[in-house]
Amino acid sequence: PPPRPTTSPTPVAPPITPSSGTREIPSYLNANPNPLQFPTRPEEVRLEGTQRITLNQALEAARRNNKQLQVALLQVERSQAAVREAQAALLPTLGLNANITRQRSAQSRLGSEAQIRENPAFADQIEGAQESTGFSGNAQFNYDLYTSGRRQAIIRQAEEQLRSDEFNLEVQSETIRLNVTNQYYDLQQADESVRINQSAVVNAQASLRDALALERAGVGTRFDVLQQLTIAISQQQIAQRQLAATLSVPQSVNLSAADPVAIAGLWNQTLEASIIQALQNRPELQQQLAQRNIGEQQRRQALSALGPQISLVAQYNLLDQFQDQISVVDGYSVGVQASIPLYEGGAARARASQASKAISIAETQFAEQRNQIRFQVEQAFSQLASNLQNVQTANIALEQATEALRLARLRFQAGVGTQTDVINAQNRLTQSEGNRVTAILGYNRALATIQRAVTARGTR
Repeated sequence: PPPRPTTSPTPVAPPITPSSGTREIPSYLNANPNPLQFPTRPEEVRLEGTQRITLNQALEAARRNNKQLQVALLQVERSQAAVREAQAALLPTLGLNANITRQRSAQSRLGSEAQIRENPAFADQIEGAQESTGFSGNAQFNYDLYTSGRRQAIIRQAEEQLRSDEFNLEVQSETIRLNVTNQYYDLQQADESVRINQSAVVNAQASLRDALALERAGVGTRFDVLQQLTIAISQQQIAQRQLAATLSVPQSVNLSAADPVAIAGLWNQTLEASIIQALQNRPELQQQLAQRNIGEQQRRQALSALGPQISLVAQYNLLDQFQDQISVVDGYSVGVQASIPLYEGGAARARASQASKAISIAETQFAEQRNQIRFQVEQAFSQLASNLQNVQTANIALEQATEALRLARLRFQAGVGTQTDVINAQNRLTQSEGNRVTAILGYNRALATIQRAVTARGTR
């Protein structure tokens, strides 16, 4: 197995932002520090304006605010405490206890009653002699000299669980980075869809004014575009609230995309190099190896129950009986205790067998994860190539649609074309603008997917 990383006392979430761009975010994107906040009045959840946010700011806000990432971070901290607990077994234990007691036994009382009957004059002295007050103290030192490997196995298991949780933190970080990036692109697409359809409404109104003779056709076109605009606004609102929920921004904050729609970057690696990089970088594979190591340590713990257990035990005692004219007395004992089970019904070997099966499961899941990672890279690589081709095609189509609309308007103004031709050209231009936005954002999503597939931060 790979070497274990040095345990950090304070885990830090892996960065989920690209290397470029600022990592500062406005204060209004900071989450409420109270995780138990529970709004009870409508004004507490009413949206107060819309804030523009860049992709880098969204990624940084997710790193700070996302609840799934915070849970993964807390799990790492919990495992760190578990490692410290396991390592405490390397040290001896020392305990102190003391007590003061006043007692009178029933047997003594029975004897005193017989003495009082024989000597009534000494009743007070006899009763007083049957009550006693004493002090006792004890200090005990214990240290396990030999545990048949159980102690080291417990420590190693805790360390491997910490490694597994650290890899899980990285997995969550990369997953959230991809989700936030895709949701930001969804918001960009929704914003652009609203903008394009608003522009189409304006164009339809202009066409209606320019061609009173074709008023019916112009009105129909305007109503169609208004319906599309209504749908686009609804999709925009959904995308805004989805991103706000992922970033865990305050209840009154609404978001919109500040970045323009543009190609996010290029992927310059070959398919084969991408696969190798993914297999080297993906924390899911290392997580499966950590789970395998946990199973191995559990197997060793189970088998250690069949071996001898040797401990060093030392005690020091103090004892004093009050009002007996004798000072405090002390005593001590030092010894080595050893034990070995002769028969325990096969429970230890059964636990070891369970752990061995867990090892086999982790190995099988490692192989499955490896195959899945390769497929994810191959799929993302193919989508990236096809989406890049779509962007080029969409750009050409947009240029042609823009030129077609210009010519249709010129023909209409010259009296050799019809308003229907202008309307059709406007519709094709609107569709081409939407197709271009869809193609660019489709490419950007594919780029984000392959970056996630190889866990390559900062490649944009």
